[in-house]
Amino acid sequence: MRIPSRDGDLMPPSASLARTVVLATALAAAAGGCASGGRRDEPRGAGRAAAAVVFPAPSPEPRELAADQQIIQALDRLTFGARPGDVARVRQVGLDGWIAEQLQPARIADPAATEALARYETLGRSPAELMRDYPPPAQLIARRRRAETRRGATGDSAGFSAADSAELRSARQRAARVAQEVASAKVARAVVSERQLQEVMVDFWENHFNVYAAKGPVERYYLSDFDDRVIRPNALGKFRDLLGAVAKSPAMLYYLDNWQSTADSGRPVLESAERMRVGGRGSGLRARRDWRPLPDPRPPTRFAARRKGLNENYGRELLELHTLGVDGGYTQQDVINVARALTGWTIAQPRQGGGFVFRPVMHDAGEKTVLGHHLPAGRGIEDGEEVLDIVARHPATAHFIAFALARRFVSDMPPAALVERAARRFTETDGDIRQVVWTIVTSPEFYARAAYRAKVKSPFELVVSALRAVNAAPDATPRTAGVVARLGEPLFGHQAPNGYPETGDAWINTGAILERINFGLALAAGRVPGASPFGWTGADSLAAAPRAAQVDGVVAALLGGDASPDTRAVLLSGEHPLLERGPATADAPRDDVRGLAQVVGLAIGSPEFQRR
Repeated sequence: MRIPSRDGDLMPPSASLARTVVLATALAAAAGGCASGGRRDEPRGAGRAAAAVVFPAPSPEPRELAADQQIIQALDRLTFGARPGDVARVRQVGLDGWIAEQLQPARIADPAATEALARYETLGRSPAELMRDYPPPAQLIARRRRAETRRGATGDSAGFSAADSAELRSARQRAARVAQEVASAKVARAVVSERQLQEVMVDFWENHFNVYAAKGPVERYYLSDFDDRVIRPNALGKFRDLLGAVAKSPAMLYYLDNWQSTADSGRPVLESAERMRVGGRGSGLRARRDWRPLPDPRPPTRFAARRKGLNENYGRELLELHTLGVDGGYTQQDVINVARALTGWTIAQPRQGGGFVFRPVMHDAGEKTVLGHHLPAGRGIEDGEEVLDIVARHPATAHFIAFALARRFVSDMPPAALVERAARRFTETDGDIRQVVWTIVTSPEFYARAAYRAKVKSPFELVVSALRAVNAAPDATPRTAGVVARLGEPLFGHQAPNGYPETGDAWINTGAILERINFGLALAAGRVPGASPFGWTGADSLAAAPRAAQVDGVVAALLGGDASPDTRAVLLSGEHPLLERGPATADAPRDDVRGLAQVVGLAIGSPEFQRR
């Protein structure tokens, strides 16, 4: 095996393998102190400089790709696409050292992302603050009706005035902003952050643990918290920690209805008996909590009054989509018992933006068996915690997560041997995500010729990679996230819990290809915020060059120097067979795009740019 050294030359495996571990640690140590203390406007996970992580030596097996192709492969898969100068920087640092650096994002200074996030007014605020300052429009309507009822108004006198209607429209716009800014910030971070692998992993986990922004009137208020405090801090940590954070996140509890799941009628529950004594002014509150099994029926409480019984939604998706996989060996009875174990895991005042709370009076306190493990009767929150322990460390979960990560990074059908090695690493490290990723992205399979440009970009990946390729500035408006949505991937907009497809066949058809070409031409025409077709290094010198020279320059800068004869023919002629059959769009009136800008736009729409 031969891999790139710091100076871009190739060095023999005996030198490189011994050096990689030392280099990874040294790079991490050198980056120490760059991260600053967490602030409202700083990306979550910056924090104080963490201890350097030592990675095992990469596989000694040969890598099929040439040195620069290895770098292009890594930039295509571990980032959202290369920005101008990225290839040279990785060549200088050394490929495996750069990967080790990216796997420790807390040690990477990220001022551009910090500056971009400071432009959003809703980020970093708690769900309760968002509910207070950007209330759902329905709350205004209900508030108005209560006020009119108190005044005794009926009929037309209780209707909305023109001013009321204007206030309602404004409330709708302000409430929509909460979700819009989360989506816009996701795009902005992906475009400018130096912590690119962190952003790739956040995107991966937010798709794996999918939530739907339009689920009910309050889900949008939990999205920022889900991104910033649940997924982001755990994206490269221990899988059990990530799983536990998701299980207790109001976004997931609300989306999959676990917040309403209670013990079925006839099941024993836990009573929370609180004896409180309030003294004189300033004496405070004293409480003693006593949990005990209580057979149903039980005295009515404000929780029991609205109980709807057991809800299996989260229990089922926890096993099928989040951990074991559909073929993970569980039964319907396991689904039921997992759901029973998680009863009482709910949200404190969801319509006021409350957080996770365990309600003993909602919890099924009977004995349970989950995947062969006995959970004794009379317990509370520890039932759910033990279930998470069981599934997080189950062999089927190790394989399922290893397969999902290998599919994301290597190919739609990753090699079985690689999946098995990654699953073994998952088990050996107690679910250490960064170690599993390292195993995958330093493997010979990752650098196999069959894996090179074998993945089709999702709409999100396409848009962000194009913006990075032309060195675009981040867009703080909803417009760029809207482009991603129009291409078929509205962020936090997938209704089903299985998330968006991770395989290319779901994204490519004739209509989708035409839309992607139109997007490239829209960018070339200056209709994508923050982006210019001339922002990449060397564009200025090609503005007045002959068409053939422009094509060569664009292929080198945007397509890694590799374009098929058909692609070159399209770039030289400016004519694309699909454009002759498909209509122009408002975003891409094609007759506005000429010269070098047209070459750039068509290159972004080319098959080579659609792949990573």
